[in-house]
Amino acid sequence: MVTFPPCKINLGLRILSKRPDGYHDIETCFYPVPWTDVLEILPADSFVFTSTGLALPGTVEENLCVKAYRLVQKDFSLPPIHMHLHKIIPSGAGLGGGSSDAAHTLLLLNDIFTLRITVQQLQDYASMLGSDCAFFIAKHPMMGSGKGDLLSPAEVTLKDKYVVVIKPPVHVSTAEAYSRVKPAQQKTALAEILKQDISTWKDLLVNDFEESVFNIHPQIGEIKQELYKQGALYACMSGSGSSVFGIFSNEVDLKNQFPCTTYWSGKATA
Repeated sequence: MVTFPPCKINLGLRILSKRPDGYHDIETCFYPVPWTDVLEILPADSFVFTSTGLALPGTVEENLCVKAYRLVQKDFSLPPIHMHLHKIIPSGAGLGGGSSDAAHTLLLLNDIFTLRITVQQLQDYASMLGSDCAFFIAKHPMMGSGKGDLLSPAEVTLKDKYVVVIKPPVHVSTAEAYSRVKPAQQKTALAEILKQDISTWKDLLVNDFEESVFNIHPQIGEIKQELYKQGALYACMSGSGSSVFGIFSNEVDLKNQFPCTTYWSGKATA
């Protein structure tokens, strides 16, 4: 059985406070984007994980798809499988590709082996794998709070809009990004900003990581400004970077404006 794990962008990302456990309380809107990896699970005589496409960091057992399988295996008598991941979504981009792969491993295992795991239980498993993994179980826009693992439906849609995602050849360390940001409470709730017309988002919808990341990697900030020059209704860095997205009223092809980057564009589906 094959599935296509999508990535996400963050519509706003506020760092509210440092938690006693070392994490941060955040407020964000996770929004699915149909730029996908490809994940296949087949019966096998022994467990095998293979991959093609973009190179994966770490060992096989460190891969989140494998961790998802091992997590479910603790509670269910799973047979051996051959799991193959074709990696298309770049890593270290703030797009949640690895988290999506893990979440869709859970979904696929549940379907293939008729495990009857509830959506809430799947989200609980996903939360053990990463702060934003649970969002990818939901498959539609969600507000994220706490570490990003506390989810509620988001009243926002980008249907009929076009999204462009640009990933420069720059790696942004999530740990370093968090170490440089200054937590602060915001006056207007993110959910209220998202209800306003998209024309107001440029001045109101903020990613708190941008200031420090742009200081270290100015080319990321330059990509954001170029997207606005090309007519974006709204542009922002996703997550802690390094990708930047732009939202447009009409289909655009900006590949020539962004050489030496990973480029994706398509119509929003949620």
